[in-house]
Amino acid sequence: MEVINYLLGFKDYYIVQDTQMFSFSLDSVLLPNFVTINKNVKKILDIGCGNAPIPLILSTKTKAEIIGVEIQKEVYELAKKSVAINNLDNQIKIINQDINEIYNDFLPDSFDIITCNPPFFKVKKDSNLNKSDYKTIARHEVTLKLDDIFKIARKLLKNDGYIAIVHRPERLLDIITTMKKYNIQPKKIQFVYPKTNMDANILLVEGTKNGKEGLKVLPPIYTHLENGEYTDKIKKYFE
Repeated sequence: MEVINYLLGFKDYYIVQDTQMFSFSLDSVLLPNFVTINKNVKKILDIGCGNAPIPLILSTKTKAEIIGVEIQKEVYELAKKSVAINNLDNQIKIINQDINEIYNDFLPDSFDIITCNPPFFKVKKDSNLNKSDYKTIARHEVTLKLDDIFKIARKLLKNDGYIAIVHRPERLLDIITTMKKYNIQPKKIQFVYPKTNMDANILLVEGTKNGKEGLKVLPPIYTHLENGEYTDKIKKYFE
């Protein structure tokens, strides 16, 4: 069933969701607040945009053109409605295609930023795949792998352009190794913890195409207080 919700605390911003599919999560809030955006950014690509939470949040931070690519038709339709209901058709374009099939249609070196909230889990013989295609594609590397993301970034990013992804801490070595394979220089990482004295459960990583060496580890983010409320840091993202 389709529902229309407020996009966090943004005044007059809405997002269209389906209760049978994934609702956008904290991952999609953290990433657009992590990626480096400056006044020179003209064009952004969001790979696997879902129902468009990242493009919508990015639109509050930049006037750049934003292109979201979503492989699943039903989810793409939600994204289109989310963009339309916010009157952002002039800034955000949503494409219903497999990014692996269409990235060659874009001009090389044409994007300033690429963002991606990719599937987190490798597909193994014993993988417990969801019966729902929506959730399987969202969670497991069925249609989009780390190799795909950074291969695309090498082609489409301008030199020193940024790619930022949100992932899981246990995949850090895979991410760094794959970035280096495609001439993406890791520049900053940040670990996100559900509470103090707990292990990190979210990882934010940013790199630049053909960039100079120099990796920064940013201060940790804690999402919840001991009483279960969001921390002030997270509440600011929701304003």
